[in-house]
Amino acid sequence: MTVAFEATGVEVHHVVVGPMDNNVYVVRCTETGDAVLLDAANEHDRLLDLCRALGVRKVLETHGHWDHIQAVPQLRDAGYSVGITAEDASMLPSYDEVLTDDDVIEVGRLRLRTIHTPGHTRGSMCFRLERHPVLFSGDTLFPGGPGATKFEGGDFPTIIRSIDDRLFRPLDADTVVLPGHGDRTTIGTERPHLQEWIDRGW
Repeated sequence: MTVAFEATGVEVHHVVVGPMDNNVYVVRCTETGDAVLLDAANEHDRLLDLCRALGVRKVLETHGHWDHIQAVPQLRDAGYSVGITAEDASMLPSYDEVLTDDDVIEVGRLRLRTIHTPGHTRGSMCFRLERHPVLFSGDTLFPGGPGATKFEGGDFPTIIRSIDDRLFRPLDADTVVLPGHGDRTTIGTERPHLQEWIDRGW
């Protein structure tokens, strides 16, 4: 486990799990001890230990692809509420809450705001940490381009529109992007390359 971001009142913990090297993040309010886990991807025993150690209260899913949801049943069985968008809910074996665009999830004194970014899946969701330059982008935005759109529910023009309208235009250049796989990047690093991605078609 590493700390992906730290500032007054907040810690973002990071682990990599499963055969697809999924990033799992825990956003924790250091003032209250409350926390949420983003993407119960795999290795449920490890994630349950993490939840207990860090005070996790609920699980939020960025989207419903199999590699991001393998530990959902075990975490629900352990009493953790799981949230997913309505568009991706049928991809999960079970869930508790439906996430909609521009929801605010309170984590102690922190606030996570939802950003619906369809294109990788119909219900793909990013989470922005308010008052801090942090975006959890799921499989919507990576270093070097958008997430894959070849699977059912994926659409390249849609993901480009989501990235441009919902991420690149409103977010500051110094916003740290923490994706569902691989390394971090920033909005400012990726924004100048949008037309390249459009031209190459992926």
